[in-house]
Amino acid sequence: MKAMVLAAGRGERLRPLTDHTPKPLLPLRGRPLIEHLLEGLAAAGVREVVVNLAWLGAQIRESLGDGSRLGVTISYSDEGGRALETGGGIHKALPMLGAGPFLVVNGDLWTDYPFASLLGPDVFAAGDLAHLVLVPNPPQHPRGDFALEDGRVRAQGSLRHTFSGIGLYRAALFDGCTQGAFPLAPLLRAAAESDRVAGSLYMGEWHDIGSPERLRALDFK
Repeated sequence: MKAMVLAAGRGERLRPLTDHTPKPLLPLRGRPLIEHLLEGLAAAGVREVVVNLAWLGAQIRESLGDGSRLGVTISYSDEGGRALETGGGIHKALPMLGAGPFLVVNGDLWTDYPFASLLGPDVFAAGDLAHLVLVPNPPQHPRGDFALEDGRVRAQGSLRHTFSGIGLYRAALFDGCTQGAFPLAPLLRAAAESDRVAGSLYMGEWHDIGSPERLRALDFK
């Protein structure tokens, strides 16, 4: 299975740290954030990874190279000077991700999530378009994103969880989309309303590095 790490964003909430350093290269515990994720994917058996680029993307390419020192082979999807948002970025990279299901991970996460748990044959039902990993709502996102009922993701519900930024997708999720910038969330909500999204709740370590304060707190944890 192939994976994609989303690394194109500007990182507005992390300014001024991201004015001269792309968000995935910010150091955490002595190493760039994205290196921790790539090594986690390699440990799960993922060998081919697509990394999308936009803001200061040349720095990411120079830092990671072909990925061999991290146990993976990296291909780059260059979006030019302006990121295409999550949906548009994945859509642009579809030819590089192949015909089968593929894993997508936000490049600004710190987690011990076992990516291998998404690689088994029973993760998808026959008609599913996505499998989302949800987490308990963090303080900065108390209302959550999706409900989870018996392994099915629901767009509405009284008990909502936060989308972790880790998901498994089929290319068919993007049927009808055209090239350009667009968000992923509306596609996921529409698929969930059609009962075509599976999900799981992860209770382990997961942190969205969305501010300089959160980065510093985690660095010294």
